[in-house]
Amino acid sequence: MPLSSNKPTTALAFDFGTRSIGTAFGQSLTGSARELQPLPAKDGKPDWNRVQKLLDEWQPHTLLVGLPLNMDGSESEFGARARKFGRRLHGRTGLPVEYVDERLSTRAAKEEARERGHRGNYADDPVDSIAARIILEDWLRSRSLETGDG
Repeated sequence: MPLSSNKPTTALAFDFGTRSIGTAFGQSLTGSARELQPLPAKDGKPDWNRVQKLLDEWQPHTLLVGLPLNMDGSESEFGARARKFGRRLHGRTGLPVEYVDERLSTRAAKEEARERGHRGNYADDPVDSIAARIILEDWLRSRSLETGDG
């Protein structure tokens, strides 16, 4: 259940992947988000102890999971895996989980990484946390538009 839109909140965002799960933290008070270290994953399964350390450190009110959709808005096959990850997050933490449309976030993350000097070796140097930050910024922007703060 989402928190009321006019109450300041903090969120931890996850850009689900099978080898790496990008993470970012943000808050509605400032509307800002920052990238955190991505979590290594084995076939989409993170080290849950590392996830718990993130939760303990950042104390988010809400967890966000990027939902990969096809360009026509239908859910991709990978979307079911992202939803499963979100259900596991909720089951382990009890925190509310919201799914955020992540269409084009990876493309935007790669463009931003190139501007920072990334050489395009995304397997060795993933951009998942940049994507998680973009997903979180989009969510924060949509919340401020709902409340008239944006």
